[in-house]
Amino acid sequence: MKVQSKSDIILQAVAYIVLILLSLTIIYPFWNLIVISFNSSSDTMRGGLTFYTREFTFDNYAKVFADKRLLGAFNITVLRTVITTFFSTIFTAIFAYGLSRRKLKFRRAYSKFCTVTMYLNAGLIPAYILMRTLHLVNSFWVFVIPSLFSVWNMIIFRTFFDNLSNGLIEAAKIDGAGEYRIFFSIVLPVSKPVVATLALFTAVNQWNAWFDGAIYITDPKLMPLPTLLRQILNTNAASQLMAQMSSTAAEQLGDKMISTRSLSSATMMVSVIPIAAIYPFVQKYFASGVMLGSIKE
Repeated sequence: MKVQSKSDIILQAVAYIVLILLSLTIIYPFWNLIVISFNSSSDTMRGGLTFYTREFTFDNYAKVFADKRLLGAFNITVLRTVITTFFSTIFTAIFAYGLSRRKLKFRRAYSKFCTVTMYLNAGLIPAYILMRTLHLVNSFWVFVIPSLFSVWNMIIFRTFFDNLSNGLIEAAKIDGAGEYRIFFSIVLPVSKPVVATLALFTAVNQWNAWFDGAIYITDPKLMPLPTLLRQILNTNAASQLMAQMSSTAAEQLGDKMISTRSLSSATMMVSVIPIAAIYPFVQKYFASGVMLGSIKE
């Protein structure tokens, strides 16, 4: 067994300390959010909450779940997240694979055209007019169709595919495989790390998206969860402001009045926990071998 020198021990200790401190800076805000969400609203307004609750209560969550639209909004958000993540990942990956092929005509022109769209856009009003012309306003597909392609994800996919072994693809062509067969049977299986990572990023983005629901949706049955939670939060903030302006109303509400900070913490927890539960299932792909078991040149 190799004996570590003093300098190695000190360096290792410093590294552990730095990593622990860095972990605490990441964990503490999330833990503090949990503490505030379970703390009494009247006590929260006093401030000073750090690592534990002073007056434990479920009132904040009761206020959130009291809205009958919550279950429908949750289902809409789950559907848009699953459907959009699947089709966006596949569609973007296919496009990126095509651009990664050196023999594709006008390959650079296509890439430049896509890149321009990352910096230039028509704006909100033309986008709304386009969605209305396509009959996507107040439609579930307004969440899916505009998100089918991501230029940023395409660039990452294309870079990954560029680094794949040419021998792997040439061997498949010799066996008579076409481009689609090569993509789905060979390229995708060895691309699990990048597929899982970008699919997770897409899912998180779709789960947290509230702006499109606020702009394109007026039907309560199609309202996504983040948009609904934001409406609940805004409604509570307005009620609290009115209560503060009226001493009689404030006395009637008393301790039952939910503070904006407490409710916002509860709404964030309701929105964060389901998507955070996905991370352990895809984490193993982040550090896995990219070309494990494939042909090496």
